[in-house]
Amino acid sequence: MILQSINNIAELCARKGVQNVVISPGSRSAALTLAFARHRSIKTKVIPDERVAGFVGMGMAQYSGQTVALVCTSGSAAYNLAPAVVEAFFQEIPLLVLTADRPKEWIHQQDGQTIYQNELYGKHVKKSFELPADYAHPDTNWYIERVLNEAINLSQTYPKGPVHVNVPIREPFYPTANEKITYDRNVRLVERLATQPTLSPETWHRLQEEFENTPRVLIAVGQLPPQSALWKILKEFSEEMGVPVLGDIISNIPADDAFVRHHDVCLRPKNHEQLADLQPDLLITVGDSFISKNLKLFLRKFAPARHWHIKPTEQLIDTFQTLSLQVPVEPVYFFQKLLEDIDYQQFVHQDDDSEERAQYREKWLQADRNAQRKLAQFFRQEKRWNEFTLVDSLMRSLPENSILHLANSMPVRYANLVGTSTQVEVFANRGTSGIDGCTSTAVGSAMMTNKLVFLLTGDVSFFYDRNALWHPHLPENLRIVLFNNNGGNIFRLIDGPSAQPELEQYFETRHHTSARNAAEDAGVTYFALDNNTNNHQDMMAAVLTGTVREDAFESIWKQFLVQNGKAKLLEIFTDPVMNGNVFEAYRKMS
Repeated sequence: MILQSINNIAELCARKGVQNVVISPGSRSAALTLAFARHRSIKTKVIPDERVAGFVGMGMAQYSGQTVALVCTSGSAAYNLAPAVVEAFFQEIPLLVLTADRPKEWIHQQDGQTIYQNELYGKHVKKSFELPADYAHPDTNWYIERVLNEAINLSQTYPKGPVHVNVPIREPFYPTANEKITYDRNVRLVERLATQPTLSPETWHRLQEEFENTPRVLIAVGQLPPQSALWKILKEFSEEMGVPVLGDIISNIPADDAFVRHHDVCLRPKNHEQLADLQPDLLITVGDSFISKNLKLFLRKFAPARHWHIKPTEQLIDTFQTLSLQVPVEPVYFFQKLLEDIDYQQFVHQDDDSEERAQYREKWLQADRNAQRKLAQFFRQEKRWNEFTLVDSLMRSLPENSILHLANSMPVRYANLVGTSTQVEVFANRGTSGIDGCTSTAVGSAMMTNKLVFLLTGDVSFFYDRNALWHPHLPENLRIVLFNNNGGNIFRLIDGPSAQPELEQYFETRHHTSARNAAEDAGVTYFALDNNTNNHQDMMAAVLTGTVREDAFESIWKQFLVQNGKAKLLEIFTDPVMNGNVFEAYRKMS
């Protein structure tokens, strides 16, 4: 039977720019699946594992900024999308979640695959809708079109995020041999105009006056997608106003000495007392979450008198427990306008605090340079085979204009300490910071670009998400670098679990699994490295000097970068105890 109202969902999605749909197989969702699969303007990917499908779709939307639709059948299948939906909600990534369902009268009647699906994701979606199960009345079609318009518009309205539409469908839902799926080209489209929040002249005068009367101003940037316009104005603002700007690696901070990029090193707690003169009077924050625990501890200990957060949101976000003012506008607009106003005032009146601000900025930059120098010296002197030094080497080897996904746990922390020396786009699932979908997210990202997409991951994260490779859509530009230390090594590196006798069994959960079989099963080209197959010092020298050395690493890395029609995985084996010893030596570094 043809369900024209369901077909029109696909048509409306296509007309409103939802052109990528990730489908998990199922019978109750058959009408939705066929409607999307046969639409000429829709690109579909079929992913059997719903948890993987959710993160693949989220990775596609994360990279593109465009709404991606997820389609699944009824029952626990819909629940398996939840981890990706939650991550998308806190990362503000646009998803349209379409869950097929049985009509509500069949709930709790011992019928298969029937659960409470209406408002399934609770507060972790921007809004939930449920469509009617019967389509006879004309108002039903009007309602379905209205709901789909609202859902897609909401997913793209700031802050972006996931929207859930539950779709109860009665049998029969497969077309007969004589029926043909068609699309109503007259579906009604409802546009929503974008708006730009602004501030009144009186408010700007107040902010300008506060800024000009504050000699020590610090700008800290949390997680953001790549935004060249923002970093351009931040560099100009920093240099003209004498304001230091720091950012975690997930802020996509440029590899530019005008910015503070090694704060996670220089703000180690053992250094706090020597760095007390870095305390700001005014903290201005932009973006979302911060990785650096050292930054959080420092700003909570040496709290600013005032703290402005620049983001057009109603949420009161107070990461550093210092927030005094929400400024609900776009950061680019804010810094451009503030710079213009202050430039004009400085032309008319002398700014007495400008020299002190410049000196404050230089203190931060000097602390950053010292941290960078000490870290480089540490890596030069460290001769043991270990993850921390290897991550530094790999980060230096990334090609320009590539894309880097950082899995949670230690990879994102290591990378935040060492930073990047090339210009790459950085993504990480720091909305909820789980390990569950890091590989799948990178796969989705790689589907949306021809650039090389690297995933830096650990063994627990990789094996937890190994079904990310279990589908026929693996893009050839995907490069997975997997550090295998036979368990959750982070618990050996942080205070608390490392001192417990249950460390290995209950926290690290030691194993002896390799990714070789998973890679070969998926048709992924596999490489392996350990301390017996490569001279680590030769590798370091090759990376740091740019010289070509035909050792194991150099040879493998060349092959690893080549695009020959297959995704590739490099598994690097390390010893967890050695990793812990080296990281402890870093912590004690003067």
